[in-house]
Amino acid sequence: MQAKHLLALAGLFALWLAQPVMAAGQEPESVSIPADGENQPGKLDARLFKPQGQGPFPAIVAMHGCSGLWSSKTIGLSPRHADWGQRLAALGYVVLFPDSYGSRDLGPQCKNDDRRVEPYRERVEDANAARRYLQTLPYVKPDAIGLLGWSNGGSSVLYTVRPKDRPKAGSPDFRAAVAFYPGCTAIANKGDWATRVPLLIVMGDADDWTPAAPCKTLAAANPDKVKLILYPGAYHDFDNEAQKLHELHGLAYTANDNGVAHAGLNPAARAAALKDVPDFLAVLKQ
Repeated sequence: MQAKHLLALAGLFALWLAQPVMAAGQEPESVSIPADGENQPGKLDARLFKPQGQGPFPAIVAMHGCSGLWSSKTIGLSPRHADWGQRLAALGYVVLFPDSYGSRDLGPQCKNDDRRVEPYRERVEDANAARRYLQTLPYVKPDAIGLLGWSNGGSSVLYTVRPKDRPKAGSPDFRAAVAFYPGCTAIANKGDWATRVPLLIVMGDADDWTPAAPCKTLAAANPDKVKLILYPGAYHDFDNEAQKLHELHGLAYTANDNGVAHAGLNPAARAAALKDVPDFLAVLKQ
């Protein structure tokens, strides 16, 4: 039944997916985020999508994966990030993409097992620096900011929303968070993870890069705060329309520890996520 449901959704969204996205009517703006601290570079380069109108708007901090923020084939943001930035802006959200790697003169990190920028440390600070920056903008609602991330950025989301990383008094917190196919293994193995904000995890049940089983463990241990959606037959990067399903080699971390995993578009899962994610983030508009 679930597979039939996803196929039906794919049909319903087919026309919308085929249409160009009408976003803010402009390219994303380049901004510089103050980022002072022990593990911070002083400033973070970022790209900001802004809806049409004066606001104030809800906002989303969007964390890239281990491939980085940029496309390896064209100039500019990777197609997945540009697509989601445009779509969310068209729905009325300010969307801010901090560049955790480029700001530190680093390239893609998917094949590096010794990383200078970790999701539990530097990227938590990056997410919070981005949230604080958004809260200074006159067209952003400071108490209506969400957090979203893909893969390594999804893992960064899981670490950022832990109770221990709650903002200081007087600084509004994230209201909700979404993690696309995060790496849950290390967190689940510790057995003490919790989230202070409502969290949605979306991933494919066939993911062999960041497997679903540890994420199921996290969701089962936090039933009141975590919603897990598994899309049948989908692999990593299922929402990336520009990436056909293919096999990757030499990855630092995979489900089988052999460096091999699959990644690429699953049209039915993408169509479902394009509804499920905005539906969950609608709490930012309440």
